Amino acid sequence: MATQEELLATAQRLGREKFLPRAAAYDREARFPTENYADLHEAGFLGLVIPERYGGLGVEYGRYMEISAELGRWCGATALTFNMHCATMLWSSQMADDLEMTPEQRENHEQRRTGIYKKVIEDGAIFAQPFSEPNSAAAAGKAPFGTTAKKVDGGWMVNGRKHFASLAGSANYYGVLCTEAKESGDADVRDTIYLAIDGTADGFKITGEWDVLGMRATTSNNLELTDVFVPDEHQLMPRGKYYEAALNWPHMFMSLCPTYMGIAQAAFDFTCQYLRGEIEGGPPAGSARHSPAKQLAVAEMRIKLEQARALFQRAASEAAMSPTKDERLRAYATQYTVMEFSNDICRLALRTCGGRAIFKTLRLEQLYRDSRCGSLMLPWTPEICMERLGRESLFEPGEK
Repeated sequence: MATQEELLATAQRLGREKFLPRAAAYDREARFPTENYADLHEAGFLGLVIPERYGGLGVEYGRYMEISAELGRWCGATALTFNMHCATMLWSSQMADDLEMTPEQRENHEQRRTGIYKKVIEDGAIFAQPFSEPNSAAAAGKAPFGTTAKKVDGGWMVNGRKHFASLAGSANYYGVLCTEAKESGDADVRDTIYLAIDGTADGFKITGEWDVLGMRATTSNNLELTDVFVPDEHQLMPRGKYYEAALNWPHMFMSLCPTYMGIAQAAFDFTCQYLRGEIEGGPPAGSARHSPAKQLAVAEMRIKLEQARALFQRAASEAAMSPTKDERLRAYATQYTVMEFSNDICRLALRTCGGRAIFKTLRLEQLYRDSRCGSLMLPWTPEICMERLGRESLFEPGEK
């Protein structure tokens, strides 16, 4: 088993030598980083969090978060989309293992995930995780998903629509959250079904344009699903288990954080290198780094970076089934802090580096645009995190 230091070194090497030189073109063209994924596959990273007994590298959640942040330091879009793939593998392995299941459920899940992991390890399959829908209440956990799955012989029939579906057109499979369509009764969040939909299936369609402010290379178009058949072996979690995981394994929704932690680090690194005259295309070293105003700005950036990193590392280390109240609230605080501080550090970087830094020939303006997108991402937007932090600090479960 590779050590954490070795895996981090691989992530840094791929980022510095491969991902960073390609990042501007991917962003400019809003093109998926296909070549980066080929590099990840070659390095064995598609199986990064798949347990070793299935041929993966066996990295658990906390270690994954650190590696993901390193990838985000070099290419935000690659790290963010790669998280969708890794989260699919984590939800069906580490998190599913922590859930209570009947012997039959456990046996069926084991058979199904063995086949899923084989597709990744042997075939290099990439999994997306489209979450959002036109009604954002579902992704926020406040309503059932509008996409439905009806049980039929041998599998499920899926209908619905997803938007902001990262990896659209580039993933082999799409881990789609649906509400089970039953003959009677209202739709219920407890009836959420998690299915892997083949991107070549009949009735699967990618629609819409993707020309946006930041994270342009994520290619997050819309998905339209019309009578899409999904075989039973593509069920990623047993019935009802996604709902249990969402309640009892809340850190599962914090895995977007590392990308923005990496962006914050990249913006700080850029600023220091820029003021030292070490950025190609930037000004030579001069009086700027001797300026007390510049030094104070860099100090402020460093303080915010250290605050965000300290929360991030602690929350990642606490991720587990049934965390304490303080651990759960700290996860919300981490999500809020990392997403907001990432953009604030980029803002300070632009102001500190000055006018030349807004040119697209330099990296900083892309970091700024990408960082701004963090606060928009469900299910834990800053507003949702603040709302939960306030309410859950004042009320115990069941209190009104």
